[in-house]
Amino acid sequence: MWGFIIAVISGVLMSMQGVFNAGVTKQTGIWICAGFVQFSALLVCLAAWVFTGRQGSFADLLKIDNKYMLLGGVMGAAITYTVIKSVDALGAARANMFIITAQLVAAYIIELFGAFGAEKAEFEWRKLIGIAIIIIGIITFKWK
Repeated sequence: MWGFIIAVISGVLMSMQGVFNAGVTKQTGIWICAGFVQFSALLVCLAAWVFTGRQGSFADLLKIDNKYMLLGGVMGAAITYTVIKSVDALGAARANMFIITAQLVAAYIIELFGAFGAEKAEFEWRKLIGIAIIIIGIITFKWK
């Protein structure tokens, strides 16, 4: 149950962040906004690390087995940029429908192949049907 609640909070925050960032971008520029988002996230993470017991150290990053895993920050910058652009171009609801659907499809493909160290999952028709239903929902939502 706790995982479900956290996922819902994450989805709400992501949707709100996209709208907020698009609004800031209109007044500052996309790279200023994206940079501020990443910098403020760094400050929050550093504060959380200090106040929650300083688990791990930055030197531990040098010991990561698969160095490509350290590209999460680069991906974060790309995510910030692409969310801002999509919300600006499509509006919050449409952009989030496509973003969430793309996340679901990509995550399922990653699980099917066990990519990037993820636990490999067996193919299930019901999951493919679920994705098809989501796509039908998007078409219905967009239909004029």
